[in-house]
Amino acid sequence: MKAEKLVELTMAGRDASHDAAHAFRVRDLALSLAREEGLHDPHSLEVVELSALLHDVGDYKYTKNLTEDTTIVEKFLEEEDLEESKTVKVLGIIKGMGFKNEVSQISCVDTSLEFGVVQDADRLDAIGAIGIARCFIYGGSKNQILHDPLVLPRQDLSKAKYMSKDEKQTSINHFYEKLFKLKDMMKTKAGKQRAERRHKVMEDFLAEFLEEWNGRA
Repeated sequence: MKAEKLVELTMAGRDASHDAAHAFRVRDLALSLAREEGLHDPHSLEVVELSALLHDVGDYKYTKNLTEDTTIVEKFLEEEDLEESKTVKVLGIIKGMGFKNEVSQISCVDTSLEFGVVQDADRLDAIGAIGIARCFIYGGSKNQILHDPLVLPRQDLSKAKYMSKDEKQTSINHFYEKLFKLKDMMKTKAGKQRAERRHKVMEDFLAEFLEEWNGRA
C-alpha cells in the first residue's frame, strides 16, 4: 500500500513514540473499532484507514510548525487521484483529531463515526502499557526528567502551553495533564470499553512508580 510506504519514509528517524509502528497500530485499532461499531461501507473504511495511517505525517512535534502540516498528505492524496469527498474527509479528520483542540475547548464539528474511531484509536495507543512506554520514550527524547514532586501538573493548560516546544515538564506530569483524561474523552462505545482496561494499567503503574520513588516499595 502506497500510504504505508509514505508513512515509513516520512516518519523514519523519529523516536519510537511517534514512528511508523505507531501509525500502523492506530490503523489496525481504528479498523477494529470500526468493525465493532458496525461500520462496513468500503468508502468509509478507506477514509478510516488513510486517516489513521497518515495522521502523524505532519505532526507539529517533529516539524518547524506550530500546527499540523498536511502539505505532504495533501500532495499524496492528489497524486493518488483520491476522489474529492474522501480527500476532504481524510484531511478534516487529521486536522481535527488532536488533543490540543479539546484542551483549547474547540468543539469537534465532525461527529461522524469515521472521525470517532480514528481519534479513539490514536488515543488508545497513548494509554495502557504501550502508552506508558511511549510517554517515557518521548520524554527521554526531549531530555525530560522522570519526576519532580516540586513541579506540579499544569492546571491551566492552554493550547499554546500544551504545544510549546520550549516549556520543560516531567514525564510523570504527562499522565495527569493528558493520559488520565483520555478515557473519558473517547467517542465510541468500543473505544470507551477498551480504554477502561488501559486506564487501569496506567493507574496501577503510577501507584507502583510513586511507591518506589518514595522508597516505600
